[in-house]
Amino acid sequence: MMKRFFAWVIVVVCDGERVLVTRDGRLDRLLKPGRHVVYDPSGGLEIERVSIVRAEFPIERARLIQSVRPDIAEELFEFVETTLGEVAIVYYDGQPVNFIWGVRTRAFLKGATRLDFERFDTDASIKLDAKTLAKVDGFTAPPVTVAEIGAHETGLVFVDGALFERIGPGRHGYWRLTRKVEVKTFDLRPQPLEVTAQEILTKDRIGVRVTLTAFTRIVDPLKATMGATDAQAAIYRLVQFAIREAIAGRTLDEILGARDRIDAEVRAFVSARTGELGVEMTELGVKDVILPGDVRELINKVVEAERTAKANLIRRQEETAATRSLLNTAKLMEDNPLLVRLKELEALEKLVEKVGRIDLHAGESGRLDALVKKLWTLRAPDQA
Repeated sequence: MMKRFFAWVIVVVCDGERVLVTRDGRLDRLLKPGRHVVYDPSGGLEIERVSIVRAEFPIERARLIQSVRPDIAEELFEFVETTLGEVAIVYYDGQPVNFIWGVRTRAFLKGATRLDFERFDTDASIKLDAKTLAKVDGFTAPPVTVAEIGAHETGLVFVDGALFERIGPGRHGYWRLTRKVEVKTFDLRPQPLEVTAQEILTKDRIGVRVTLTAFTRIVDPLKATMGATDAQAAIYRLVQFAIREAIAGRTLDEILGARDRIDAEVRAFVSARTGELGVEMTELGVKDVILPGDVRELINKVVEAERTAKANLIRRQEETAATRSLLNTAKLMEDNPLLVRLKELEALEKLVEKVGRIDLHAGESGRLDALVKKLWTLRAPDQA
């Protein structure tokens, strides 16, 4: 509040603010909270109210005030200056609210708010500790490179193109004020690699298409970075070269009958070269061998003919065995009449099982043995 009475001006300053008094365009004094009476006969007095609660003052005006009235600037401002490789965090009542870096100066108003400052020399230490990293998270676009590494991952940190360190699971932060920081992450779990079908001529000039499945795992991230631009793409090409060599040197019959040996040859070829890429080949195998339609039809016919021939052979062997068994039975029955009678009784028993009712007529004698004698007869030894 400001009131004028003739040549006097009454200025009331509230808590949490300061008043800059300007007379005829020149800074005259600084008024603190309270009721002030200022003599102004010429009427050239002007006032400017400034809030000092968590406030920042424009640095250009603060520097001007410092140059014309250093005493007022000392009482009113707190200057924070940072150099090229320096970072400062400004705290209001213990809370981080401002982040300053690079060649810069900021002016903050003293008084109602407790000001604290924390400085970091990024040239001396490029890596942030966990506590500082948590503070930086609250600011917008800080000059920090943050990397989050999962439990199954590892990372390589490069500073200006040179390897700085290898990092494990967790959250990591690096200052990047005067340098370029790059973090590359690598998944250490086995990764599937599908080698799609490619046309290959066999030794007997038959075009086949072969697909493979492999699993790779990064064991040396630095070699994986330095050895090739894309390690997976390089392994893909190696597998293609290896399978071409294995297929081109074999006939179709050898390929169909030696898939295990082909897998071993391709795995050995690729494993001998993946060490330079920092990658380990854990599994590799031929998934499919796709034949041309006409060749596949011929092979199906051959297989069908082989199965038919095998079935016929088994049937002939069974028939031969059955005939030999009948012959042996006939010889036994020829030398043993009782066996013939047992066979006849067995046949009679089987016949009876299929008959619902049997009527027996014993004849004139009325005896059962007479009926049985009529059903079968034995030749005398002299009639054989």
